[in-house]
Amino acid sequence: MSDTRDYDAEFKDNTDRKYAYDFDFDVMHKYMMRSFAPFLRPGSALELGSFKGDFTRRLLPLFDDLSCVEASAEAIEQAREIIPDNVQFHEGMFETITLPKRYDNIILTHVLEHLDDPVGVLRRVNTEWLAEGGRFFLVCPNANAPSRQIAVKMGLVSHNDAITPGEAEHGHRITYSLDTLERDAAAAGLRVVHRSGIFFKALANFQWDRLLNTDIISPEYLDGCYALGQLYPDLCSSIFLMCEAGE
Repeated sequence: MSDTRDYDAEFKDNTDRKYAYDFDFDVMHKYMMRSFAPFLRPGSALELGSFKGDFTRRLLPLFDDLSCVEASAEAIEQAREIIPDNVQFHEGMFETITLPKRYDNIILTHVLEHLDDPVGVLRRVNTEWLAEGGRFFLVCPNANAPSRQIAVKMGLVSHNDAITPGEAEHGHRITYSLDTLERDAAAAGLRVVHRSGIFFKALANFQWDRLLNTDIISPEYLDGCYALGQLYPDLCSSIFLMCEAGE
């Protein structure tokens, strides 16, 4: 992250693209947690990029020792309205912040694509913040999601890993696929233990938001999309790496 960036502005909706959709909060967060569950370690947890605390709330039942790092003071202020006082918030940039200890679980969801130096931040996770035996949970939007590939065929996006003007306004710097995400994890010295996709997705987020307000989509259908994503990780809404500290 650059100290010349306005993180408060990046997290707000713009005319071309919302920052976050109900689909993210109501569907993707649930299935991210389901993907993480088999690998979580007992002990402490650090969430990098907590935004307004929506995903943080899903971590609360699992960890008595939970800390968050967030660059936006405005986001932290809103998060504190819904997050208990025993959760520690650290305001600052990942590139420069000093944290008081190492953590057994580190979570970075839909944040890496915003960073100016993603490998540098991943290297800090690997060498400074992961406790011995700790695990790192990394999730990014997928360049090859069917919804995105359809947008390319429609002429709305130039190519799968393009950064659209709306995404750029929200601070996106890269659009990852599984191979490029694993490339950056390896460049940071992390050891990739598990790789997967989260939720098969052929519709855009705004389309999902409309469907979720109808009776067309059932919980069983959502579970089916999640299960299908395990078979076809490269066709998921998000891609997921679980890493441990490496060289």
